[in-house]
Amino acid sequence: MANPRIEPLKKVLAIDPNDEVAWFGLGKAYMEDQNWDEAVKALERCLKVKPTYSAAYYALAQSLAKLGRIEDCRSICDQGIEVSTANGEAMVTKNLTLLKESFR
Repeated sequence: MANPRIEPLKKVLAIDPNDEVAWFGLGKAYMEDQNWDEAVKALERCLKVKPTYSAAYYALAQSLAKLGRIEDCRSICDQGIEVSTANGEAMVTKNLTLLKESFR
């Protein structure tokens, strides 16, 4: 059964396609369902709407890793580390660094 949060989030996005929080929530809901392809799409859209959304980089990198897209994952980790460092979000920076280093 699909995550019950998906349809309400899609309704929000139909009204406001620039709601980065809804895109992030949709991506996370897809991750909970292990629907990695849809998670990647939603999280990429989140970052198009708000390129400084640090947590979205981490979720996107995790989803790419689950799909075996390791080079893409590393690239997103690098971008996310840059953004989270600029935002002063040490925990996101740490998580992205650990994820990236896990593929050495």
